[in-house]
Amino acid sequence: MPVTLAILFSAFAMTLIVGLRYLAASGFFAWLTERTRPGLYRDLKPQIGREMWWSLASAAIYGIPAGIVAWGWDTQGWTMIYGEIGAMPLWYWPVSILAYLFAHDTWFYWTHRLMHRPRWFRIAHAVHHDSRPPTAWAAMSFHPIEAVTGAIVIPVLVFLIPIHIAALAVVLTIMTVMGVTNHMGWEIFPRFIVDGILGRWLITASHHQRHHAEYRCNYGLYFRFWDRLCRTDKGLGHFAGQGGRGGGPVRGAGGHEPERAA
Repeated sequence: MPVTLAILFSAFAMTLIVGLRYLAASGFFAWLTERTRPGLYRDLKPQIGREMWWSLASAAIYGIPAGIVAWGWDTQGWTMIYGEIGAMPLWYWPVSILAYLFAHDTWFYWTHRLMHRPRWFRIAHAVHHDSRPPTAWAAMSFHPIEAVTGAIVIPVLVFLIPIHIAALAVVLTIMTVMGVTNHMGWEIFPRFIVDGILGRWLITASHHQRHHAEYRCNYGLYFRFWDRLCRTDKGLGHFAGQGGRGGGPVRGAGGHEPERAA
């Protein structure tokens, strides 16, 4: 097969995989939401349609660089992905996962803050915040400009940090699950986690809800480290209808409120 055709096929295949992964993950948690919080998304069908449209467009943007890198890894020996479990010490396996998550979280925090500057918010990030309240379908609902900033992270990291193929699959699974569950409009994790030691350092829906309600805080993706360090962590949000965490939808702020200064 000609090289150009092979690269195009790989990019198409990865786009299909990313799109199906989005539909499967968001579809499952949307179904779970309907089972546990009946009617939570009842009045949000037009919004969900927009979320799905932007998310599937983002799937193509994520899939293209991933497909090119996958082709290079498979045929040219690109990247630092390894398949033999004994190629690195066993202790490195979980360390590599944490390294990828922290690096991704760092990139996300700072690009996310940039997206809240007035100009970039109007151009791109307003698409994501048009989901008021966000639903399980909103995890990849990005303007193409913002999607590009997210799409390049893992393809770049595989050239910089060695990782086993299975560990990379774990990273992608965590990325997908947390992206969806943090936007569902209710808290999936039990109170002892959200209010406990883990909850003080890990981002859950309760934490991310406050970002969607107030816009100028809680910018992280996986960890609260950068929010705490930069004093942008405003604690946990609340979901309407329960007087606390885990209830019905929050209709969000009355309008877009981009950050005035980084």
